[in-house]
Amino acid sequence: MKINMEFGTLASLIIYFVVMLFIGLYAYRRSTSTASAYLLGGRQLSPAVTALSAGASDMSGWMVMGLPGAMYLSGLHNIWIGIGLILGAYLNYLIVATRLRAYTELANDAITLPDFFENRFQDNSRALRIISSLVIILFFTLYTSSGIVGGGKLFESAFNTQYEYGLYVTAGIVVLYTLLGGFLAVSLTDFVQGCIMFVALILVPIVALSEVGGPEAVVLAIEDMSPAHFNFIAGTSLLGIISSLAWGLGYFGQPHIIVRFMAIRKLSDMKTARRIGMSWMIVSLLGAMATGFVGVAYVAKTGVILNDAETIYILLAQVLFHPLVSGFLLAAVLAAIMSTISSQLLVTSSSLTEDIYKAFLNKSASEKELVFIGRVCVLLVALVAVSLAHDRNNSILQLVSNAWAGFGAAFGPMIILSLYWPRMNAPGALAGIVVGTLTVLFWIYTPITISGQSLSQWMYEIVPGAIFSAVAIVLVSLLTKPPSDATLATFKAMEAEVEAV
Repeated sequence: MKINMEFGTLASLIIYFVVMLFIGLYAYRRSTSTASAYLLGGRQLSPAVTALSAGASDMSGWMVMGLPGAMYLSGLHNIWIGIGLILGAYLNYLIVATRLRAYTELANDAITLPDFFENRFQDNSRALRIISSLVIILFFTLYTSSGIVGGGKLFESAFNTQYEYGLYVTAGIVVLYTLLGGFLAVSLTDFVQGCIMFVALILVPIVALSEVGGPEAVVLAIEDMSPAHFNFIAGTSLLGIISSLAWGLGYFGQPHIIVRFMAIRKLSDMKTARRIGMSWMIVSLLGAMATGFVGVAYVAKTGVILNDAETIYILLAQVLFHPLVSGFLLAAVLAAIMSTISSQLLVTSSSLTEDIYKAFLNKSASEKELVFIGRVCVLLVALVAVSLAHDRNNSILQLVSNAWAGFGAAFGPMIILSLYWPRMNAPGALAGIVVGTLTVLFWIYTPITISGQSLSQWMYEIVPGAIFSAVAIVLVSLLTKPPSDATLATFKAMEAEVEAV
């Protein structure tokens, strides 16, 4: 019976892999002729693909493994992270998406964030491009490794294979379709993966709830084992709640998310994308939290052994469903993992290709050469991420937390101010990136403690990082030379285009 179960589950996963590779081949034929097509899909994404690819690349294995695991271990006080993320994602659509889409095209058709920063501020020193590229490469390598850790844990838990095999399979499939089809392949696979995640995160908690006897049985089981699970503020403090809500601040600076806004086909589609994206996100987050919560009751009722809380979704998917359905549900974990890895690989590759290779090493590189270099960079970044992921004790949530804070502090205040404050200049932007990044790194790694807690435990590093970054931008911009008339004229043109929508 066990062989049949594993065979059925494996069959579903193989079908999923084949679909992903087919999409990669389709995109290879459609959008790999130029660097712009390979790295940004020619700015032709539909609202639905924009919304679900942004959501799927955002949530990663964190939503189907990290968040359910956190809910399983400590209960409802983790809901503050979900609330913060929903608010942050909505504001990102509302105040960043449309302006960024318009501005990146006006700023010499920028196809990467460092490219936009340099063109937006007419930075002839190229310092903005270099520093922002290095930040992207640093934090995305960490972020990508978190997804690959999730893949290793999935295969280890589902098939009792070695953790390392899971790393290689997960990274191998993602690298293959990303190499083939570039941004279009990543976006289309993200769309499919987002649909799979949506269905799975509704189905698993509903079936699990029925299995344990309904809501009343869940309440009784959790009260017997850990009444604190029902407390929204148990084990936390006001600073802890602020830190959880502050996850929402990270959205404004996440390159793999906001690049979707840059690629949507027209400004008027953004409202539709926002409605689709927010609906998907709210339902999926609720399903992820419910999975962890109901999982507590299931483990208490059955006495099953759960060695790693971050695999509670995998456990429920395996024991409650037919092997073929179980394979589909496990594919949702891979979907979450792969959608984020592929997006991060491509953004990092884009930065290495456009902002390092083309900008400094070979300014006259042909489009064909740039596409080739982009593919080589995808492979190199993946190899580094896999090497970092070999430590299976890495917490998915912790790795994501650090990278999320790094991007949110380094780029978030800068992007918002660059879209709304015409007085902002290149020295101010550079100061914001440097101060935000250094603050986050200091907050994570300094040995200083407060009441026995590290600074990162006392308050999430994105809070001081974003505050200090914003202050640095404003002060340095006001103390240095104002932007040129040409820069101000482009800013006014962006505002006029947005107002016309």
